[in-house]
Amino acid sequence: QVQLVESGGGSVQAGGTLRLSCTASGYIIGRRCMAWFRQAPGKEREGVAGISDGVSTYYRDSVKGRFTISQANAKNSLYLQMNSLKPEDTAMYYCAAEENCWTPGFSSTWSRLQDYHYWGQGTQVTVSS
Repeated sequence: QVQLVESGGGSVQAGGTLRLSCTASGYIIGRRCMAWFRQAPGKEREGVAGISDGVSTYYRDSVKGRFTISQANAKNSLYLQMNSLKPEDTAMYYCAAEENCWTPGFSSTWSRLQDYHYWGQGTQVTVSS
């Protein structure tokens, strides 16, 4: 049984930093395709950052230069380093993993919710102005 467990959320002031973690069990991260999504109240879930083969990374425009997605295979964990946080980053953040990933196409599909088979329960990030 696959489980993804997020941690690291919290409340910070604008300009602050947080590091989210997602630890997987029953699923080997390795060179798979994974991503972070977020959902603010009343809004649709959106892709924040994706990673494939452990090295190729993709970001939504609004977080480029501020967020960094990475993984640690030895810990079977995915991370999202979030710097220079803004109030508009406030949301529930979710870790997601694909069962089958065609990495050549991931650059254009990484934020497509329906491609992800496994989801964590989410961790809340709140940024105050």
